[in-house]
Amino acid sequence: MFENLTTAHLADACLRAGVPVRCAPLPPVMPGWRAAGRALPCVHVGSVDVFLEAYESAGPGDVLVIDNGGRRDEACVGDLAVLEARAAGLSGVVVWGLHRDTADVRAIGLPVFSLGALPTGPQRLDPRPADGGLTRAAVAGFEVSLDDAVLADDDGVVVVPFDRAEELTALAAAIRDAERQQAELVRGGTTLRDQLRFADYLARRRTEPDLTFRAHLRAIGGAIEE
Repeated sequence: MFENLTTAHLADACLRAGVPVRCAPLPPVMPGWRAAGRALPCVHVGSVDVFLEAYESAGPGDVLVIDNGGRRDEACVGDLAVLEARAAGLSGVVVWGLHRDTADVRAIGLPVFSLGALPTGPQRLDPRPADGGLTRAAVAGFEVSLDDAVLADDDGVVVVPFDRAEELTALAAAIRDAERQQAELVRGGTTLRDQLRFADYLARRRTEPDLTFRAHLRAIGGAIEE
């Protein structure tokens, strides 16, 4: 899923397709890590049993998405939970919160994305949500459900509807290829300004002050911002 694409490509594809952009600033524990798959959401309330229960229904390549409320006073995932995620066939773990056991997590090799690390684990046990905490997760102000797909890389995490993943993949690939061609032209001596007829845009803007760069790009078929 999302092969040879970045989260930036996928986010741009969402803009083009009119799909709400759901992004979270969650870097990987190890630079270069990448995870892609169907979302496996859960809500952490202080105990790892919710992760183990989620693994019971995991499909190959799923991405565990943990809602820990963005808390920075506790780590909710450590080496054992990540090791078990790998054993369950997951492709990665996304934590809206903190992790710990960083050296061991890196050694395990399963991609983990979080807000950062903290030595201490939870010192609480809250009631579980009415749905058991296994159907949805809140991340960065948006909701992730079992009907979603996830792509995570060095830039963070993007979530899209699973039933539109194929459409968005094709669109993202087209954006990627266009940007690569533009980059190759720049390397060959044709500036991006020349490619996008930037001088023409500046000239038009003198007589059309309300003209936006995006409107200019649409007119010439060179949109790179949406």
